[in-house]
Amino acid sequence: MEGFFSFLLFAGLFYLMMRVGCGAHMMHGHHGASDENSSKHIDPVCAKNVPPNEGYGKMHEGRLYRFCSRKCLDAFDQNPERYLPESSEAMS
Repeated sequence: MEGFFSFLLFAGLFYLMMRVGCGAHMMHGHHGASDENSSKHIDPVCAKNVPPNEGYGKMHEGRLYRFCSRKCLDAFDQNPERYLPESSEAMS
């Protein structure tokens, strides 16, 4: 009976460590590429790389476009079709 309680204690400690301790990162996907590297945004107006939480963002036809400056955002607002990639036009 003492062995059974020791096993339960060990199993409980193991569960807690995996849930909130050493193994917790495995459940949240932190073992792969970081969010900064996995989602790259290219400004459709000037073709510059825009980090995910910088610049300006605009939803157009259900897709998020990011812009490096207000000038590029305004240019896109005036004529979005000019800057849309051909692949997204073919999908519509």
